[in-house]
Amino acid sequence: MEKIKSKREGAVLFSDYTRGDAVRILSKMSREDILFEIKTSGLKGRGGAGFPTATKWMLAAASKSDAKYLICNADEGEPGTFKDRVLLLEYPELVFDAMIVGGFTIGATIGIVYLRGEYEYMLKSLLDYLDQMRKDNLLGNNILGNTNFSFDIQIKLGSGAYICGEETALIESLEGNRGEARNRPPYPVNSGFLGKPTVVNNVETLASIAHIVTKGGEWFKKLGTDKSSGSKLFSVSGDCESPGVYELPFGTSLEELLKIVGAQNTKAIQVGGASGICIPKSQFKRKLSFEDAATGGSIMIFNESRNMLHVLKNFMEFFVEESCGQCTPCRAGNMKLLEGVEMIENGDYKFSYISKLKDLGKTMQVASKCGLGQSSSNAFISILENFSEEIFNGVRGGKNGN
Repeated sequence: MEKIKSKREGAVLFSDYTRGDAVRILSKMSREDILFEIKTSGLKGRGGAGFPTATKWMLAAASKSDAKYLICNADEGEPGTFKDRVLLLEYPELVFDAMIVGGFTIGATIGIVYLRGEYEYMLKSLLDYLDQMRKDNLLGNNILGNTNFSFDIQIKLGSGAYICGEETALIESLEGNRGEARNRPPYPVNSGFLGKPTVVNNVETLASIAHIVTKGGEWFKKLGTDKSSGSKLFSVSGDCESPGVYELPFGTSLEELLKIVGAQNTKAIQVGGASGICIPKSQFKRKLSFEDAATGGSIMIFNESRNMLHVLKNFMEFFVEESCGQCTPCRAGNMKLLEGVEMIENGDYKFSYISKLKDLGKTMQVASKCGLGQSSSNAFISILENFSEEIFNGVRGGKNGN
């Protein structure tokens, strides 16, 4: 396995933290205090959607119910993403301590880690860690002698379905159903797991919260941009000398990232995994941030030796395989886009038809039920638009017509 590397200058997640610090501070902070610090920090969901974390927690805290749940989304299924695995293996204290803070804040007594099925090899070490937390009274009944608060954490394994990274499909899976996205509203903060108010947070989001409650929201927002505060973990893979996990402040340019990881002769960067966008060399000054080149963390680097049509075909085959099939725009749309790629590959296409497929992709972005279908055409559109000369020059002159 490639050794994990981290960029620690100006670090947030990789800054100093002692196990239990965020839990101990609960005796000094009220729920309102915690929500205030998270709101001050400007923290947005690190899974890719970028929803304000404080808003999600406030809505769940305000919901009236006899039971509430906090779920850690560790179903890291986006191709090219492996940062959450690193956090759970090397920094479990950040994730589990933050889950306890979340439970205290929203009024939940049970937390669930939905762990990617392919990460089953991590299960024993995580369960052993939770057992040690219980022995140290950091988890379970009357945490640290606080008779008003009890919270425990369970770990549930997924079954390798990409769609279960979407929070409502994840909840369906936890309930023993087929992983399919729910209609919204109602939203999970009102009616989630077992019909109860539920907060679903990404592993990295929770790890950030452990630092925010101990060091303050203002400390967190010193890094980043006005609209993208703090730092971000990037899973860097592909054509570079030093692949691995890097923590960089939001606002870092793609050009700067390439220098850090030792990439040479780079032709394209896929930002955001298969569901992201493919950025050409002419746009490498773009910033990694919610307001510019947004990403859940996957950075795939392609040098001049790569065939971008082959890259696109690989992505579209993935989405055809992983679509849950529930809604027509995603189920049928991805198949049509893959057919279009194969037509280009065989030189048996018309430019007018490929243009219609781009329009189909844009329709999928607004008509699909969940994030999978809404983002699966991103690569199709961006690669054909940014690398059209490379892709079409090789097949022009066949049955392509107009």
